[in-house]
Amino acid sequence: MRLPPPGYQYRDGRLFADFMVAGHPPEVRGPAFFTLARSRVWNRAVELGTAGFGGASLWQHTWISIYRVFLAFFIACLTAVPIGLAMGMSRIFRGIFDPPIEFYRPIPPLAYLPLVIIWFGIGEVSKVILIYLACFAPMALSTRAGVRSVSIEQVHVAYSLGATRSQVLRHVVFRAALPEILTGMRIGIGFGWTTLVAAEMVAAAGLGYMILNASEFLMTDVVVMGIVIIGLVALFSDLLMRYLEHKLVPWKGKI
Repeated sequence: MRLPPPGYQYRDGRLFADFMVAGHPPEVRGPAFFTLARSRVWNRAVELGTAGFGGASLWQHTWISIYRVFLAFFIACLTAVPIGLAMGMSRIFRGIFDPPIEFYRPIPPLAYLPLVIIWFGIGEVSKVILIYLACFAPMALSTRAGVRSVSIEQVHVAYSLGATRSQVLRHVVFRAALPEILTGMRIGIGFGWTTLVAAEMVAAAGLGYMILNASEFLMTDVVVMGIVIIGLVALFSDLLMRYLEHKLVPWKGKI
């Protein structure tokens, strides 16, 4: 059983205790039990920035979660894009990789979380793998779709000008599929953030761990603060991907 942080006062917990003892809902003035003042969440954020939560400061929780998500996203980029290119250009690779990807893609991460923990332990590896699996599928399928949408006339023109197969892949196919690849990256990193809380259920630090631990003791201000931080970091990640998309494929949406 997890214990609350030292010095914590059960603000909302008193209402729940009154309900359990009296057998009827307590009298609450206004919606304070269900909503939180922004000042209360901000004060809690300032407090956790110095005092910490669960043995780590708020900034440590945030950076650990950012590290896990972006490490898994980087590994997914290194593997999903080449596999997606191979799936789009070869029926053999499509027959090898497409069935397992389509098999595990609809499965919620919480369903195979116990298997990942059994196989890889409760360390960093299992958390990164769980986030990696969430990022991998949309990136690989988007890359395959981008390759399949390449105009065959462009490929024939490149071959008629004397281009080799590797040159066609690098200068024609990859460039034409780049908008779809970047779109898959945006979707993939979004799935990574949605899987973070599940990946950190057995963690000792991280925003997901902080949210789950706080929810067990009705620390709603900490829960809301963690949700807001995850949303802000995920928004910044999406804006970064949009900036890269604007720089790498400036022609997208203009043809």
